[in-house]
Amino acid sequence: MSAVMKDKAGRQPPKKLSLKQNYEMLTRGLGWEPSYQKKEDIYSKLTYEGIHIHDWSAWEDPFRLTMDAYWKYQGEKERKLYAIIDAFQQNNGQFNVTDARYVQAMKIFLNAIVGLEYASHRGFNMLSREFEGVGPRVAAQMQAIDELRHATTQIHALSHYQKYFEGMSDFPQQFDRTWYISIPKSFFEDAQTAGPFEFITAISFAFEYVLTNLVFMPWMSGAAYNGDMSTVSFGFSAQSDEARHMTLGIEVIKFLLEQDERNVPIVQKWIDKWFWRGYRMLAVLAAMMDYMLPKRVMSWKEAWEIYFEENGGALFADLERYGIRMPKYYEQTIHEKGHMSHQLWSTFYQLRKAGGFGVWLPSEEEMDWMSEKYPDTFDKYYRPRYEYWRELEAKGEPFEFEGLPQLCQTCQWPCLFTEPEDPTQLCFRHSKYKGERYNFCSDGCKDIFDDEPEKFVHAVLPVHQILKGEYFREGADPRAEGFDPMFEALSYMGIKPGVDGGLFSEHVDAKKWEEWTGRPANIHEGPVSDAVRKTG
Repeated sequence: MSAVMKDKAGRQPPKKLSLKQNYEMLTRGLGWEPSYQKKEDIYSKLTYEGIHIHDWSAWEDPFRLTMDAYWKYQGEKERKLYAIIDAFQQNNGQFNVTDARYVQAMKIFLNAIVGLEYASHRGFNMLSREFEGVGPRVAAQMQAIDELRHATTQIHALSHYQKYFEGMSDFPQQFDRTWYISIPKSFFEDAQTAGPFEFITAISFAFEYVLTNLVFMPWMSGAAYNGDMSTVSFGFSAQSDEARHMTLGIEVIKFLLEQDERNVPIVQKWIDKWFWRGYRMLAVLAAMMDYMLPKRVMSWKEAWEIYFEENGGALFADLERYGIRMPKYYEQTIHEKGHMSHQLWSTFYQLRKAGGFGVWLPSEEEMDWMSEKYPDTFDKYYRPRYEYWRELEAKGEPFEFEGLPQLCQTCQWPCLFTEPEDPTQLCFRHSKYKGERYNFCSDGCKDIFDDEPEKFVHAVLPVHQILKGEYFREGADPRAEGFDPMFEALSYMGIKPGVDGGLFSEHVDAKKWEEWTGRPANIHEGPVSDAVRKTG
């Protein structure tokens, strides 16, 4: 037997740690017991939600990813990502997308997603400080870095478009102030102002695990199908991170449920709340998938059936053994899946002058596609509406809503959705609290408000702020002669009145697109065929 090599001092070299031991040393091994401060003072937010944790060491991280490995993997992904983005820009990839209507969807995506990623980054930074257990603290820290990375890569991937198209240069201002961006913004601000366990249930489970596939699967496939390799590149680069986030989401729920049976009703209430809030937030994705992709991958209805009804149904069947049931009001989503995208697009069309993107009525070919995808609803309820509006456009009298819509106090969408079982009647609910009336778009939103009204009475709703005269730029004088409140309100939101919104046929993007590419902007001409795209 050969002798063991020793150093000059006669010491044997240490044995190489296994991957599991290395992970333990670089996560759990970094924790310590406080000596001069009380734990309840250091982790002051862990108890007021009513959650009981008995053993933080029971937290399992299936990935067992250490920080040194994390930076190595992310660095490799960054190099590949920016090579693709650079190639996209060098080859004028913005002219290889199907047509300029697709870019209108990118305006919503950019103006919303970057702020959401950054808000999520802030939230997970707070968790990495507030959790007592070292395992979840390290997981939260890595996700915080992920979310910040996603925000920066999305800015870089989409910044090229803003050099050529309107409405994409003021995304921080639009995220803070625009009425249709207030919906996702309020979702994350609601989560950030909750306790640590509710936040991680809201983001890691309800959004990341249950609903995020609706964003990253059909939408990223739609980007690829429409020739937008810049968006696809950051989507794929983020997808491996999302796999970790989803795993964290299911681990969070199982950890909480296994720690103490008293946690079950609390977690169930959070699942009910955040499922509904996330579902309402994704209404904009439904309209984008069905109406804003010139070449479509699948309908919103199909995506909902695959990624929630089938996958989500299997998930909640697995959670039954913990005492968890399907989220409250999930049945309503079954009724609404044939209506939601059409109702929201109709709202965007009517309020087009207050939007930051151009809108259009679907072509005959597109309506035929929707008839096929929505056989029970589209021809009966929505085709006649679009045909009538097209007649008005042909007369030079396009229909629009002249007033300001009533907003839901909880989700902040206009009250545009219909009764679950009667699509001919708008759904309005209301509650009274301290002598004031608050309005809602659904029973789900009303329930959320009624459970914690003090939180939602402070919501900043853009329409209400306009009516109060508080949604104008600094120095604007409503008493001045010729004062235009809508012009000032849109300018405050970061929207250029008369430029960013309106009918796409009259939009500057459509005119520039035809000038730059020699191809029509495809108004009322249906999805662009492969042959047309290749010869363009």
